[in-house]
Amino acid sequence: MITDLICGGVAGHGDGESRFVESQKVTEKLQSTLHLFQLIVGTEEEFHIAGGSTDTISALKAVRAVTAATLVCKRGAAGAVVFEDEIGDSFDEGQTGPGFAIEVFNVLGAGDGFMSGLLKGWLDGENWPTALKYANACGAFAVSRHGCTPAYPSWEELQFFFNYQIKRPDLRNDVLLEQVHWATNRHIDWAELKVFAFDHRSQMEEMQGATAEKIGEFKCLCLQAALQIAGDKKGFGILCDGRLGQEALFTAADTGLWVGRPAEWPGSRPLEIEPDLGADFGRLSEWPRDQVVKALCFCHPNDDHGLWKQQIQTVKRLFEACRRNQLEFLLEVIPSKAGEIDDMTTALVIQRFYDESIFPDWWKLEPLLTAAAWRNVIDTIERNDAHTRGIVILGLGESEEKLAQSFSIAATYPLVKGFAVGRTIFADVAQQWFLGAKTDAEAIDEMAENYQKLCGIWDKAKKA
Repeated sequence: MITDLICGGVAGHGDGESRFVESQKVTEKLQSTLHLFQLIVGTEEEFHIAGGSTDTISALKAVRAVTAATLVCKRGAAGAVVFEDEIGDSFDEGQTGPGFAIEVFNVLGAGDGFMSGLLKGWLDGENWPTALKYANACGAFAVSRHGCTPAYPSWEELQFFFNYQIKRPDLRNDVLLEQVHWATNRHIDWAELKVFAFDHRSQMEEMQGATAEKIGEFKCLCLQAALQIAGDKKGFGILCDGRLGQEALFTAADTGLWVGRPAEWPGSRPLEIEPDLGADFGRLSEWPRDQVVKALCFCHPNDDHGLWKQQIQTVKRLFEACRRNQLEFLLEVIPSKAGEIDDMTTALVIQRFYDESIFPDWWKLEPLLTAAAWRNVIDTIERNDAHTRGIVILGLGESEEKLAQSFSIAATYPLVKGFAVGRTIFADVAQQWFLGAKTDAEAIDEMAENYQKLCGIWDKAKKA
């Protein structure tokens, strides 16, 4: 059994800084039960109460007289000490672990953070110096960040921290450390992602017979086609906007689909954001947490400095707004629409965003047709962000044959999780439906068939 000595209720309200008030009655009560425990954890003040002395070593000896438990004494900035056997005459005779010199920003939850790290080491059978290392690090994260439980590190983050060390004492402002914290505490692992993208706005508005109302109705048909193929299986998703596809977007909630939602103004270069997101993108606070914010940026390594600066500023503001609102971010880049491309073009574009401390959860990339281009992209992403969600391939309205060629190369890389394709699935159907040449049922069935074909092409490429 384990106990964390919490000796509250001795001091009155308003005496929060008075951590120790002598009480023989409380001491006797604690000592009557301490023999029941294998591990006892407390601050110096808590051991003062349990041991009936304001001298910590004397208090620890008094506790040892009534229990054989391992004693862990937390000493604030001085770290912590473990005593497994007899208590010597100084703390130097106990076991210690390394401490971490960080800025104390918020003490809420520090004790729970320490305890989580200590128990991880203890239950895993680690030696006490290692367990104390875990404990001190978890406590350091807690006191250097906002909040309580959300501040605690993941196991991957803890290992990263031990290798990375402290670059700045205010851990919450270390960009790379915060990226690892975010990326290793996300929920739901999408090992595969086959996305029907119908977030298109300008392309549908340009179709003959299309109106805002009809586009909204058609996007509901697109959703039905996606659900028909997905069924209750995982790994399927949609991209749908909230301006012309609001009803479909609302209906998609709680269906089990991955849901991406665009934030960019269609076709803008330099990038502009949909005006309904408000000043500094404050309306993102109204988006459900399971919706992924998507932005499409037309950019090229040869773009002039002024254009790059403007695009980076917009993307970075959007990225930071996503993080403030706990929303994942998908960045789509299409260099081929802005200039000539070769095997390094997309990789260079990706690096420009990482250089500005922009870490998309997802990348959406045009179908690269050479193994060298894919290798350069994968190397760039993995070098900058080992914890990215992955890549999905966009369609650009390409034929199934060209997409199959790209899939066959891309599927060999685990970082490529699937595709997000739209016009290849819906373009011909949409035009006929807007003109009244197809019924709702016919449109759904044809789009489902097209979507299923692409899923089959991807599955075949993965198996190969």
